[in-house]
Amino acid sequence: VQLQASGGGVVQTGDSLRLSCAASERTGSRYTMAWFRQGPGKEREFVAAVRWTGTTHYADSVKGRFTISKDNAKNMVYLQMSSLSPEDTAVYYCAATQTGILSTLRDVAAYAYWGQGTLVTVSS
Repeated sequence: VQLQASGGGVVQTGDSLRLSCAASERTGSRYTMAWFRQGPGKEREFVAAVRWTGTTHYADSVKGRFTISKDNAKNMVYLQMSSLSPEDTAVYYCAATQTGILSTLRDVAAYAYWGQGTLVTVSS
């Protein structure tokens, strides 16, 4: 599957932003879809995931502020981000895996398919 992320931009602290990820094929019943991010000088880290069952998982740092969702009919995955802070500045990547193993869905290595990334910059 090929993934195309979009929606990044420059926003101010407290603003909201929605990222989109378009998949080249149907992912609803086969893939766990996720968002990761990589800030300046940092390692890539897990942000959120939605399994084929529809269950969602979040990093503690974004819980309550970010919402991951998917539209199976459109082969799209979204990340709605609110209450953004400069600490959220990063390149955001969408990713997909067919394994769907709960214990590894936060691991970068578990995902075989990656989008190109979209930059989110939050100014103070």
